[in-house]
Amino acid sequence: MILGEIDVTQVTLMVNGTLHKENVFDYMLLADFIREKLKLTGTHVGCDTSQCGACVIHIDGISVKSCTMLAVQADGCNITTIEGLADGDVLHPMQQAFHENHGLQCGFCTPGMIMSAIELIDGKPDISEAEIRQGLEGNLCRCTGYQNIVKSVQEAAKVERS
Repeated sequence: MILGEIDVTQVTLMVNGTLHKENVFDYMLLADFIREKLKLTGTHVGCDTSQCGACVIHIDGISVKSCTMLAVQADGCNITTIEGLADGDVLHPMQQAFHENHGLQCGFCTPGMIMSAIELIDGKPDISEAEIRQGLEGNLCRCTGYQNIVKSVQEAAKVERS
């Protein structure tokens, strides 16, 4: 469909368990779609160059920086954002670990860190500190020394193991 001179495409996405059919400009970034169209503002945009990782979401179970993908490229995909992790008032184990171990300060990077960390520990119950640090290289935190972030991920890995 063409609106003026700008191409518009209808996308169908399952986001946090809810089906969405939306018309989007072909140039719209997935991060912008999530924030602007769906009003899910936990996905943060910190750099627009895929350097910071604040925009990480899961697409079909895989961590993706949503600022590097167009919304039309996600057509037909199952997306989970930070808002889709908790089960009502019960936090996801990774969210709970970040809360209990003070794995955040300002909170800007936290959604992306959590989303990346969930995939990082999948199938790795005994993940080492070095593996966590390397696995989170694409996520920047400007507030902490990462120690409590690493501690949080280790704690969540223990919970997943049990």
